[in-house]
Amino acid sequence: MTHIDNLYKMPNPTENNEIFSTLFHNETLKIESIRSNLKTPGELYDQDQDEWVLLLEGEAKLEIGTQTREMISGDYLFLPKHTLHRVLSTSENALWLCIFSS
Repeated sequence: MTHIDNLYKMPNPTENNEIFSTLFHNETLKIESIRSNLKTPGELYDQDQDEWVLLLEGEAKLEIGTQTREMISGDYLFLPKHTLHRVLSTSENALWLCIFSS
């Protein structure tokens, strides 16, 4: 049966936390939403999948390799697999849409 949900009605995390929700997943594709409220740097990622990221709401500062990048609502980027990256900080209302592919 088809299920309808709403990204904007998901709860906000407490400070320095994130809430991950898998929206769709099969053998080659995963779509995830992430609510972030980070004031300190998050986990350093080195993923086995390519990742396309869209910041739907809020602001964020990322570390990608040796660069620091700022994002605002509507910004998106592509991270090839094994690109070291982490979220350094976000506004309290940051909402991400992430698509991972093998």
